Amino acid sequence: MAGKMKAQVFYEPLKMKLEEIDIPRIADDQVLVRVKACGICGSDIAYYYGDSPLETPDGKGPLVLGHEFSGEVVEVGSLPSKLGLFKPGDRVVVDPVQYCNACEICKKGYVNLCEKKTVLGVSVNGGFAEYCASHYTGLHKLPDNVSFEHGALTEPLADAVYALKKAQVSPGDFAVVIGPGAIGLMMVQLLKSSGAGKVALVGTRDYRLEVGKNMGADIIINNSEKNSKYYTPDLKATISDLTDGKFADVVMTPTGSVPAMESAFEISGRRARIVFFGLPGANDFIRIPALNTIFWDKTILFSWLAPLTWPIALNALANNLVNVKPLITHSMKLDDLVQGIADVKSRTGNVMKAVVTI
Repeated sequence: MAGKMKAQVFYEPLKMKLEEIDIPRIADDQVLVRVKACGICGSDIAYYYGDSPLETPDGKGPLVLGHEFSGEVVEVGSLPSKLGLFKPGDRVVVDPVQYCNACEICKKGYVNLCEKKTVLGVSVNGGFAEYCASHYTGLHKLPDNVSFEHGALTEPLADAVYALKKAQVSPGDFAVVIGPGAIGLMMVQLLKSSGAGKVALVGTRDYRLEVGKNMGADIIINNSEKNSKYYTPDLKATISDLTDGKFADVVMTPTGSVPAMESAFEISGRRARIVFFGLPGANDFIRIPALNTIFWDKTILFSWLAPLTWPIALNALANNLVNVKPLITHSMKLDDLVQGIADVKSRTGNVMKAVVTI
């Protein structure tokens, strides 16, 4: 499909321009997607402000960012066309982590760790544009009852699903989620729909905690703001009181805060599963209280990306097990992306999740 398209092209920190560039020409194993909606992720903010390098060969632009997106198929390469997998007009979401399916790591099923992968919006052009080319294996059909805007949140939801699978939730478990961002609130809903008896949500901002309460959190705790009506000065004592001294069965940490991650050891009980999800700094370390962790036979788990969890995430959306509508607090056009990124970083207007509609 020849022609030009509008795209936000990132060059270097604090330099991104809305430009007209060529519509991607697809290879035989690719599909061209007309982008309908693309979420702004924390990593997009980190790239824009120079806090993290891209995964391009030199770590720099030019590159079209954006990896949380949905859209409509407009052109199909010869291979997926021959296989009858996609056709123009199909509504789809795109897994941006496009693994090779051939290396030893992929063949073991560890596709999130593929050393040959490309990532749309991180190593190759992504979704902050009118069109994007994807390998056909990265596409998933969007259920008819899920909008493009809601579908754009499938990527973070699939990440949350992978973390939840690692937690091995049992019916009646007492679970704690530390970090009431968009993914944290997805985790709250997944925990409840997976059988957790009680879910406590811990954070530092009341407005986010209250959204979490409306989305299923049984208990909300502010462990930072002393003037909050949800404030507790001692998180460990609070969780102990709530569980009759047994502490939590599951602790999820969708935050990169090291103190928050370390608090997971204090509030988790015997045979607890602790799932570290958020990204701390490259030079950060987590201190583990070794003896108690061993004596109480805890399991420490780490969760990275969303290997083979996209169908589960889409089913959760289609069957209303996870409601993402309250998470989308801001919507903007492609032209306004730079301002949108600044607003998300500064949390202007109590932003939870911002989506660019294209």
